[in-house]
Formats: sequence, C-alpha cells, structure tokens
Amino acid sequence: MAMSQVVSEPVRWNAFPSWKQFSWLFLFGIIAGLRAFMLVWSGEAGWAVWAAGSATLFLIIAALRNWAHYVVTSSRVIVRNGYTGKDIETLRIDELGDLSIEQGPVGRVFDIGTIVLRDRSGAQTLLLRGVTEPNVIRTRIDALRK
Repeated sequence: MAMSQVVSEPVRWNAFPSWKQFSWLFLFGIIAGLRAFMLVWSGEAGWAVWAAGSATLFLIIAALRNWAHYVVTSSRVIVRNGYTGKDIETLRIDELGDLSIEQGPVGRVFDIGTIVLRDRSGAQTLLLRGVTEPNVIRTRIDALRK
C-alpha cells in the first residue's frame, strides 16, 4: 500500500511499547551502574567495564522500544517499523476475528500486556506487545469493528 494511502486513514490510536515493558533490562542496567559506582567509590579497578555494560543496556532499551510503532486506524491495525516507517504487519479491522489480552504477573502490576489479534480464519496473528492499559486499547479496537 502506498504511503499516501496510509496518511489519508484517520489514526484512532498510536503508541510505542511501554517503557515498563523493559523493566527487567532497566533493573540489570541499574545493578551494573551501581556496581560501577561501588568500584569507583572503593578505588577498585574494573569499574569502566560495568559502566559501559550499564550504558549499553540503556541504549538497547531505547533501540528496542522504538523499533515497533503500533498504529490503529479506522480500517487497520498496523505494526510499523519506528525507524523506517515501513509497515511490518497489518490486519484489516473488517477481517478481525478474535481479540484477546495476555498478561503475566508483572504485566498486571505495571498494567501492560500483549494484545493478540487474529483474523477470522485464524491464519494471521498480530501482536501488540508491551501496550499500556491493554484493556482500554482492546475496547477501542473492538469498538471499530461495530
């Protein structure tokens, strides 16, 4: 589909995955940063490796979060590459069958989850991972079907 056609569709919702989706990476980055700080404070060698590891984790988080951009228009649900703007996966609203949410225990605490969309035949599945308030977004997408 041409980019000019995408622009003409009214966007109902769009977002990147939540920062909370990467909480475990943040935890490891903070631990590595604290380890570097403790080594500097105690005068020990090796702090630079821990600091570099911590910085690398934070860069990875930023890169991963911006890789997927979720867009819901009046007629489609799109997973778009956040860097190139090209559509990775698309599912038409009029072909939408099952719509569900997957949340683990940590996801319930942070109110994030994966919205699972399947077409009527069950052949195509589109995942919106790390969505904040997934129940609200599910309701919005479901309302477009009617």
